[in-house]
Amino acid sequence: MWNDLMSMGIPVMEKVLRTVAVYLAIAVLLRLFGRRDLAQFTTFDLVVVLLLSNVVQNAIIGPDNSLLGGLLGAVVLIAANAVLVRIGTSSDFTERIFEGRPTVIASDGAFHEARLRRLGLRRHDVTASLRSQGAMTVADVSKAELMPSGTFVVELKDDAQQATRADIQRLLDRIDALESRLAS
Repeated sequence: MWNDLMSMGIPVMEKVLRTVAVYLAIAVLLRLFGRRDLAQFTTFDLVVVLLLSNVVQNAIIGPDNSLLGGLLGAVVLIAANAVLVRIGTSSDFTERIFEGRPTVIASDGAFHEARLRRLGLRRHDVTASLRSQGAMTVADVSKAELMPSGTFVVELKDDAQQATRADIQRLLDRIDALESRLAS
């Protein structure tokens, strides 16, 4: 029993190389195709991710079903991810290479339809994200960007922004001043 758990069916270096190669290949694929998936993770996207993990499993483990081999693969995946994250955030250039750039999907109150189509985004999904950031409609938007991480960043037009405490305090001060002038 212990022999089956601890005896790997392939050399350690082969396990490491297989794991790193599959990790890098999937990272590149997600970089090329995955921004919409990160922004709006749908049921279909979940199915793809689950099937993808099953498809690449044998490429990582090879003929090895040992506990030790599985743990080694997990350690290598986490280590490869840590290294790639540190490299990817070490400079603006590497961040742009690994992550990409934000994409403006709406500006001056209108959607950029071609960009939405290219990213595979539906208007009503984007509108829901705009609402969660304070815009009632796209007409309230000065600029909306899809970040490389898949999040939306929305800048509202001046007349669509909510009042701040400072705005309310200025109004109260003006009302107090008007009341004082009326009382005198």
